[in-house]
This record gives sequence, structure tokens and C-alpha cells, in this order.
Amino acid sequence: MRRLLVLLTATFAMMIASAPALAAPKTETAVFAGGCFWCMEHDMGGIPGVLKVESGYTGGHVKNPTYRDVTSERSGHYESVRVTYDPAKLDYGFLLYRYWKLVDPTDDGGQFCDRGPSYRPALFVTPAQRPIAEKSRAEAAKRLKTGTMKAQILPLQTFYPAEEYHRDYAKRNAANYAAYRIGCGRDARLAQVWGR
Repeated sequence: MRRLLVLLTATFAMMIASAPALAAPKTETAVFAGGCFWCMEHDMGGIPGVLKVESGYTGGHVKNPTYRDVTSERSGHYESVRVTYDPAKLDYGFLLYRYWKLVDPTDDGGQFCDRGPSYRPALFVTPAQRPIAEKSRAEAAKRLKTGTMKAQILPLQTFYPAEEYHRDYAKRNAANYAAYRIGCGRDARLAQVWGR
């Protein structure tokens, strides 16, 4: 009996060792700035095919910035989100199409009630993403109901995740988040920019 158990264990171990490794699903990332990262994280996370959305900072010159560094408007960073998605279910072009509907790209002084350079809308792109982003930006500019396109397309830089208390804020603080979003006038302004 003991020999049989050893033989079965050895056979099982060989089968596992010779089996092809399970490949992790292929994912891609995109980085967007669109004002308050709580709102961007919440809205981008609801898109089918999006696997993860992280609030953070990018585009500036300060290494490992904090929220205080960024909102001081001296770091050069934008509040932003890094979106990880499944390219088998969602392509970058469609993600951009949805992004535009979540921001006011006519406002380069901030977004909604959040003012200052750290709240401006922008796309942070790789060289491969740039032509898709430029085409998407031009198409979005034609759909605007008011104003002119001012959102920038910038080279992707290091993305620094935000502090823990900012992550999943809308889920963890639903009532506060809802009050902020309504009070900030985000949805009302989006209806003006894009139509209902």
C-alpha cells in the first residue's frame, strides 16, 4: 500500500511538472486624468472588460508624490487613474470613447468644482497608443455640444498609486461620495458638454 501511494504521488508530481503552465490572461493598461480620481475610478470601473482601476498621480517631476504634494500644484502631477483591462473584451479605442463622456475636455483649468492644474483632463499614452488617442480626441471634439477641445495627449510617465484612503473611495464611502459628486456638479456639466 505504501509503495502504491508513493507511486501515485510521484506520477501526479510528474504530470503537474510536465503540464504546460497556465498562462495568465493578457491585460493592457491605460492612464487617464479627468479631475477627481474618486469619480474616474468609480466610472471607469463600471465599464465591462475593465479589470482594475487604481487612483494615483502622474505627469509631474516629484518622485513618490503625496496627495498634499499634488494638490499644492507644485509637483506637476495630475490626479489620474491607471486602468487595467482585458483586450479580448475591450479595446483601447472603446475605452477612450467612454473616457470622453466622463470628463469636460473643454475645461483646462480643472474639472467641475475641482480647480487647478492637477485636475485637468489628459490622456497619458505610449507611442503605440498615441495615434489611437489622437483619432479619438478629434472624433470627440466633433461631438461636443459646447466649447472647444482642450484636453491634452501627453507621454506616459511613471504612475504613482495614491494613498490607501483614496482607493475605492466611492465603494467605501458611498454617501460621502454621492454628496461630493452631486455638490460638485459633475453630471449636470457632463450633460451640457455631451448632451443627454
